[in-house]
Amino acid sequence: MKTIRKPSWQIALIPIVSTLAILMLQILMFNGAPHVPLILGIGITAVFGIAHGHKWSDLQDGMLSSVAVALPVLGIFMVVGMTIGTWIASGTVPLLTKIGLEILTPAGFLPLTCIICAIVSVFTGTSWGTVGTIGLALLGIGESLGIPSYFTAGAIVSGAWFGDKMSPLSDTTNFTAAITGTNLYTHMRNMLPTTLPALVISLIIYSYLGNTYTSTLAELGNVETLDRLLTETFVLNIWVLFPPLVIAMCIWKKVEPMPCMFLGVFTASAIAFFVQDMSLNNILQVMMNGYISDTGNSAIDSLLSKGGIMSMTWVITLIMIAMAFGGVLQKTGCFDAILASVMPLIKGRIGLVFATMFATVSFNFASNAFIAYTIPGRMFTPAFRGQGLSSCNVSRILEDGATMSAPLIPWNSGAVFVSSTLGIPTLLYAPFAFCNWISFLFNLFWGITGWFIPKASEQEIQTWCQQKSLILHGGVMEEASPENTKNLIIYCDAKHKQ
Repeated sequence: MKTIRKPSWQIALIPIVSTLAILMLQILMFNGAPHVPLILGIGITAVFGIAHGHKWSDLQDGMLSSVAVALPVLGIFMVVGMTIGTWIASGTVPLLTKIGLEILTPAGFLPLTCIICAIVSVFTGTSWGTVGTIGLALLGIGESLGIPSYFTAGAIVSGAWFGDKMSPLSDTTNFTAAITGTNLYTHMRNMLPTTLPALVISLIIYSYLGNTYTSTLAELGNVETLDRLLTETFVLNIWVLFPPLVIAMCIWKKVEPMPCMFLGVFTASAIAFFVQDMSLNNILQVMMNGYISDTGNSAIDSLLSKGGIMSMTWVITLIMIAMAFGGVLQKTGCFDAILASVMPLIKGRIGLVFATMFATVSFNFASNAFIAYTIPGRMFTPAFRGQGLSSCNVSRILEDGATMSAPLIPWNSGAVFVSSTLGIPTLLYAPFAFCNWISFLFNLFWGITGWFIPKASEQEIQTWCQQKSLILHGGVMEEASPENTKNLIIYCDAKHKQ
């Protein structure tokens, strides 16, 4: 039987750095898609693993198990694609666009865009759904008002990801709380000191940017043209608002996100059939291939030609490849080797906060958000406990490091979805997604000052002491690393002696 050799941290960096180098070349130099570089990265890592004694079948199992984690996310992507197409076909997005054209002004547009997207995302629990529906309508309104599309996209992303992060319906919010063993609502409360100031500062910046466009009166003729075309192309009455009302009712009744979105698709399809007089065949085509606008106006056709399951295949394949890459890195021990080398160097609260944030962003950069939640969450939660700090500190860092950075990394699924849906490259809108950047910085600031870094409650300590060397991973309890377990046992024993 061939012995499996564990890599040193220096060796473990080779497949990661090699893959990132190919990614940088493909995206920044060739302006290409990240799929092939990540597949090449899987091949490089697999060769590395086999050279260290792993069997191909084991590496394959690691990839498959990692992809399996993302299956619910892939399902959501498909339903979001159907939602975008049917909400346009039903007239919902056109009516929201028309209303926005009539009531929004250039000066207040950007901050209101951020607020609207934040509210919608909190209630729906999905940043993707927000971007693909109300975000799409707001983008068209912004372009008509003469505001650069990358400003609008940045405000949409700031609001949508703020809401996703703070929503009890969000899969990421629930996942990060579970992976660290933190109560969901404790986790949400502890995110306020980083997320709320970030939102307020972002709104101030958006207000300043919006004021620079208050004199863009030449675009009003364009607004009138778009308004007229929307009215001529769609039947815009009260019935077309039923899909968002159905979504709101589902949220009120606490229906799970996936069934909630399906009901939204079904309602929009019914409106398209009865109100817009679309045939059943055309509605099914819209679900599959998206809505195709043919008004003759390039601006409105670009805005409304969106959606469908097929529009999500680029994103879905990328997620599958990225998750497979993360799975093979984990199976070969590369992640564990790098983190194990970092853990002994961490001293005190500041080092722990910075190391956890760095690891979370790095894993999100090298793979995908769910890997960035799972591995740092598993490794660093016992270390925080060992210093008598609440686990909700870790869950907050995971959200600020992975959730908020997802739409800023060009090959990450969040960024890919935004850029493909709104038609704006990540590198153009990312600098203006202020809430995402500022939330990250506030986390580091509180780590330095010690403010809003809650210590463990007595109830948490009692739970840890009962578990001692056990941590939550993938929904089950398993042994923590020896270094972290030792700190935890010392802390628990000290509490027992008091």
